[in-house]
Amino acid sequence: MAEVLLFHHIQGLTDGVRSFADDLRESGHTVHTPDLFDGRTFASIDDGFAHARDAGFDALRARGLAAADPLGPDLVYAGFSFGVTIAQRLAQTRPGARGALLMYSCLPVGEFGSAWPDGVPVQVHGKEGDEFFDEDLPAARELAASTPDAELFVYPGEQHLFADSSLDAYDPEAAALLLDRVRTFLALRPR
Repeated sequence: MAEVLLFHHIQGLTDGVRSFADDLRESGHTVHTPDLFDGRTFASIDDGFAHARDAGFDALRARGLAAADPLGPDLVYAGFSFGVTIAQRLAQTRPGARGALLMYSCLPVGEFGSAWPDGVPVQVHGKEGDEFFDEDLPAARELAASTPDAELFVYPGEQHLFADSSLDAYDPEAAALLLDRVRTFLALRPR
Protein backbone atom coordinates (compact mmCIF):
# COMPACT_ATOMS: atom_id res chain seq x y z
CA MET A 1 0.00 0.00 0.00
CA ALA A 2 1.01 3.62 -0.51
CA GLU A 3 2.29 6.18 1.98
CA VAL A 4 0.59 9.55 1.49
CA LEU A 5 1.39 13.01 2.79
CA LEU A 6 -1.94 14.87 2.59
CA PHE A 7 -2.17 18.66 3.01
CA HIS A 8 -5.43 20.30 4.04
CA HIS A 9 -7.21 23.20 2.33
CA ILE A 10 -7.50 26.83 3.41
CA GLN A 11 -10.27 26.09 5.94
CA GLY A 12 -7.87 23.88 7.89
CA LEU A 13 -7.67 20.25 8.91
CA THR A 14 -11.43 19.84 9.03
CA ASP A 15 -13.37 16.76 10.02
CA GLY A 16 -14.01 16.21 6.31
CA VAL A 17 -10.29 16.17 5.48
CA ARG A 18 -9.70 13.79 8.41
CA SER A 19 -12.52 11.58 7.15
CA PHE A 20 -11.02 11.48 3.65
CA ALA A 21 -7.67 10.44 5.16
CA ASP A 22 -9.43 7.80 7.25
CA ASP A 23 -11.12 6.41 4.12
CA LEU A 24 -7.69 5.96 2.56
CA ARG A 25 -6.36 4.36 5.74
CA GLU A 26 -9.25 1.89 5.66
CA SER A 27 -7.98 0.88 2.22
CA GLY A 28 -4.64 0.01 3.82
CA HIS A 29 -2.66 3.17 3.04
CA THR A 30 -0.55 5.12 5.50
CA VAL A 31 -1.73 8.74 5.49
CA HIS A 32 -0.01 11.65 7.23
CA THR A 33 -2.11 14.81 7.73
CA PRO A 34 0.01 17.66 9.08
CA ASP A 35 -2.01 20.47 10.61
CA LEU A 36 -0.53 23.70 9.29
CA PHE A 37 -3.06 25.82 11.22
CA ASP A 38 -2.37 24.37 14.71
CA GLY A 39 -5.86 23.01 15.22
CA ARG A 40 -7.74 26.01 13.88
CA THR A 41 -10.45 25.54 11.28
CA PHE A 42 -12.48 28.22 9.57
CA ALA A 43 -16.14 28.52 8.64
CA SER A 44 -15.41 30.03 5.23
CA ILE A 45 -12.75 30.21 2.57
CA ASP A 46 -12.45 33.96 3.20
CA ASP A 47 -11.81 33.40 6.92
CA GLY A 48 -9.16 30.79 6.09
CA PHE A 49 -7.46 33.14 3.64
CA ALA A 50 -7.45 35.91 6.25
CA HIS A 51 -5.75 33.58 8.72
CA ALA A 52 -3.20 32.42 6.13
CA ARG A 53 -2.47 36.00 5.14
CA ASP A 54 -1.88 36.93 8.80
CA ALA A 55 0.26 33.84 9.45
CA GLY A 56 2.10 34.30 6.16
CA PHE A 57 1.51 32.05 3.16
CA ASP A 58 5.24 31.42 2.76
CA ALA A 59 5.62 30.47 6.43
CA LEU A 60 2.70 28.03 6.19
CA ARG A 61 4.09 26.50 3.02
CA ALA A 62 7.50 26.15 4.69
CA ARG A 63 5.84 24.25 7.54
CA GLY A 64 4.25 21.95 5.00
CA LEU A 65 7.53 21.31 3.22
CA ALA A 66 9.19 20.59 6.57
CA ALA A 67 6.50 17.99 7.35
CA ALA A 68 8.05 15.79 4.66
CA ASP A 69 11.54 15.88 6.22
CA PRO A 70 11.09 13.09 8.79
CA LEU A 71 9.34 10.83 6.28
CA GLY A 72 10.95 8.57 3.72
CA PRO A 73 11.28 9.59 0.09
CA ASP A 74 8.73 7.14 -1.34
CA LEU A 75 5.64 9.25 -0.78
CA VAL A 76 2.56 10.21 -2.72
CA TYR A 77 2.02 13.92 -2.17
CA ALA A 78 -1.60 15.03 -1.99
CA GLY A 79 -3.26 18.35 -1.38
CA PHE A 80 -6.64 19.99 -1.30
CA SER A 81 -6.66 23.51 -2.81
CA PHE A 82 -4.16 25.52 -0.70
CA GLY A 83 -2.46 22.21 0.14
CA VAL A 84 -1.79 21.63 -3.56
CA THR A 85 0.79 24.42 -3.50
CA ILE A 86 2.84 22.28 -1.10
CA ALA A 87 2.06 18.84 -2.51
CA GLN A 88 2.85 19.86 -6.09
CA ARG A 89 6.14 21.46 -5.09
CA LEU A 90 7.21 18.33 -3.19
CA ALA A 91 6.17 16.04 -6.05
CA GLN A 92 8.16 18.10 -8.54
CA THR A 93 11.26 18.73 -6.44
CA ARG A 94 11.72 15.98 -3.83
CA PRO A 95 13.49 12.87 -5.14
CA GLY A 96 11.61 9.59 -4.83
CA ALA A 97 8.07 10.92 -5.26
CA ARG A 98 5.66 8.06 -5.98
CA GLY A 99 2.90 10.31 -7.26
CA ALA A 100 0.79 13.43 -6.76
CA LEU A 101 -2.88 14.01 -6.10
CA LEU A 102 -3.88 17.61 -6.79
CA MET A 103 -7.45 18.30 -5.71
CA TYR A 104 -9.26 21.54 -6.55
CA SER A 105 -6.09 23.27 -7.75
CA CYS A 106 -3.07 22.98 -10.04
CA LEU A 107 -0.17 25.36 -10.48
CA PRO A 108 1.74 25.80 -13.73
CA VAL A 109 4.51 23.19 -13.87
CA GLY A 110 6.99 26.01 -14.45
CA GLU A 111 6.50 27.18 -10.85
CA PHE A 112 8.75 24.36 -9.65
CA GLY A 113 10.76 23.21 -12.65
CA SER A 114 10.97 23.08 -16.40
CA ALA A 115 8.80 19.96 -16.76
CA TRP A 116 6.79 17.49 -14.73
CA PRO A 117 9.22 14.82 -13.42
CA ASP A 118 9.45 11.66 -15.50
CA GLY A 119 7.82 8.63 -13.95
CA VAL A 120 5.81 10.58 -11.35
CA PRO A 121 2.12 9.93 -11.98
CA VAL A 122 -0.35 12.68 -11.14
CA GLN A 123 -4.09 13.13 -10.91
CA VAL A 124 -5.80 16.53 -10.95
CA HIS A 125 -9.42 16.84 -9.78
CA GLY A 126 -11.75 19.86 -9.90
CA LYS A 127 -15.18 21.10 -10.83
CA GLU A 128 -15.81 22.80 -14.15
CA GLY A 129 -17.79 25.71 -12.66
CA ASP A 130 -15.61 26.27 -9.59
CA GLU A 131 -14.38 29.86 -9.72
CA PHE A 132 -11.09 28.92 -8.07
CA PHE A 133 -10.40 25.82 -10.14
CA ASP A 134 -11.38 27.64 -13.34
CA GLU A 135 -8.29 29.83 -12.82
CA ASP A 136 -6.12 26.71 -12.57
CA LEU A 137 -7.76 24.69 -15.33
CA PRO A 138 -5.37 25.91 -18.07
CA ALA A 139 -2.39 24.78 -15.94
CA ALA A 140 -4.12 21.45 -15.26
CA ARG A 141 -4.76 20.90 -18.96
CA GLU A 142 -1.17 21.81 -19.80
CA LEU A 143 0.11 19.35 -17.19
CA ALA A 144 -2.19 16.60 -18.46
CA ALA A 145 -1.01 17.18 -22.04
CA SER A 146 2.67 17.25 -21.06
CA THR A 147 3.04 13.71 -19.73
CA PRO A 148 1.40 10.32 -20.20
CA ASP A 149 1.58 9.97 -16.40
CA ALA A 150 -1.12 12.63 -15.84
CA GLU A 151 -4.88 12.33 -15.54
CA LEU A 152 -7.26 15.27 -15.35
CA PHE A 153 -10.76 14.74 -13.96
CA VAL A 154 -13.26 17.58 -14.31
CA TYR A 155 -16.59 17.09 -12.54
CA PRO A 156 -19.86 18.91 -13.21
CA GLY A 157 -20.82 21.59 -10.72
CA GLU A 158 -19.34 24.63 -9.07
CA GLN A 159 -18.44 23.62 -5.51
CA HIS A 160 -14.80 24.16 -4.61
CA LEU A 161 -14.15 21.89 -1.62
CA PHE A 162 -16.62 19.26 -2.80
CA ALA A 163 -15.00 16.17 -1.24
CA ASP A 164 -14.98 17.61 2.30
CA SER A 165 -17.94 15.96 3.99
CA SER A 166 -17.92 18.52 6.83
CA LEU A 167 -18.62 21.53 4.60
CA ASP A 168 -21.70 22.84 2.80
CA ALA A 169 -19.83 22.47 -0.53
CA TYR A 170 -19.85 18.67 -0.12
CA ASP A 171 -21.11 16.79 -3.17
CA PRO A 172 -21.52 13.13 -2.16
CA GLU A 173 -21.66 11.77 -5.70
CA ALA A 174 -18.61 13.65 -6.99
CA ALA A 175 -16.74 12.99 -3.73
CA ALA A 176 -17.36 9.25 -4.01
CA LEU A 177 -16.08 9.24 -7.60
CA LEU A 178 -13.00 11.25 -6.63
CA LEU A 179 -12.29 8.89 -3.72
CA ASP A 180 -12.68 5.86 -5.98
CA ARG A 181 -10.24 7.32 -8.51
CA VAL A 182 -7.76 8.18 -5.75
CA ARG A 183 -7.98 4.66 -4.33
CA THR A 184 -7.30 3.20 -7.78
CA PHE A 185 -4.32 5.55 -8.21
CA LEU A 186 -2.88 4.62 -4.81
CA ALA A 187 -3.36 0.89 -5.36
CA LEU A 188 -0.89 1.16 -8.24
CA ARG A 189 1.74 2.92 -6.08
CA PRO A 190 2.86 0.43 -3.40
CA ARG A 191 5.80 1.35 -1.19
